[in-house]
Amino acid sequence: MAEFIRLENVRKSWGTAVGVAGIDLSIAKGEFTVLLGPSGCGKSTLLRLVAGLELPDTGRVFIDGRDVTGETPSSRRLSMVFQSYALFPHLTVAENIVFGLKVRRVAKAERAQRLAKALAVTGLAGLEQRKPAELSGGQRQRVALARAVIADHPICLMDEPLSNLDAKLRHSVRQEIRAMQRELGMTVLYVTHDQTEAMGMADRIVLLNAGRVEQAGTPEEFYREPATIFAATFIGSPPMVLIPSDGAPAHLRPERTGGPCFVGVRPEDFEIGLPRENALTARVNSTEFLGAETLVYLSAASGDVTARIDGHTALNPGTHVGLSWPIEAAHLFDAGTGRRLPSRTAKFDRGTIARPAGQAASA
Repeated sequence: MAEFIRLENVRKSWGTAVGVAGIDLSIAKGEFTVLLGPSGCGKSTLLRLVAGLELPDTGRVFIDGRDVTGETPSSRRLSMVFQSYALFPHLTVAENIVFGLKVRRVAKAERAQRLAKALAVTGLAGLEQRKPAELSGGQRQRVALARAVIADHPICLMDEPLSNLDAKLRHSVRQEIRAMQRELGMTVLYVTHDQTEAMGMADRIVLLNAGRVEQAGTPEEFYREPATIFAATFIGSPPMVLIPSDGAPAHLRPERTGGPCFVGVRPEDFEIGLPRENALTARVNSTEFLGAETLVYLSAASGDVTARIDGHTALNPGTHVGLSWPIEAAHLFDAGTGRRLPSRTAKFDRGTIARPAGQAASA
């Protein structure tokens, strides 16, 4: 896909507080890109720099090949959807949606045509005459999305748009946003701190840490090949478990020469069996039954471990077990820099790992 948005060495700070610390980033036309990271990492600042709501201290912003660094938000041909719905309570759904078009003096016939399209895409047809107070939280968010659709801009910027919704609504509206983006072919830049949203929606994730890009890639790349310890433990729920290399059984450590490192294992890749010499000995502290799966919280000499096993398997607190994992599933990270390390094991391919039936049986 062709490049549509480009940031070159963009920096923004307020005194000693650094928002964005020199970011280079390219976003393809029609791509759904998620800016992910913890609070204060710079993701909303970066979004506002693209929007023109903030101006960079240094660096440049390009949209469709045009340098827009000094241009106003209105000249950048983009829409924004915020955490707050920002609806006019005295206006109907239809009036809220077309408000921007009326301000821009778009002809009445064109407003009606674009309104019908926006209502259809967002599933609001039939609710045109309702006031915001008569709508659910999900419907109010759809009105905010319809305003972005009706503007007919090629770029839509979304800043934590689902944070005011409950878990069930977040899931359904998430699917609606993704379907809308695909149907319209919009380029979307979406801010969230929720890695589940990022993994479920993004074509590409840009993970930020302290104002810098920690890693950029597809959700699958993040999960299978995290570039750093930060990325490994931020993506995944529960997160990847890190075991000091000297605390892992020798045959379960990828080969490597050099200084101290960590072996990273995803919770679902742990195999739980009886305590034995060639396994990591651990004690079951508690379990969390989630239906199809059970999370097991354990203590080992190397630290706490969380394992994900079949939901029908029962393990009693206080039980001692042996933990192992396929060597192909082990990730290696430098203890000093936190960077991913190459190893001599084959590249991890989940499709090649066959587990014996009952491998997580009760110990």
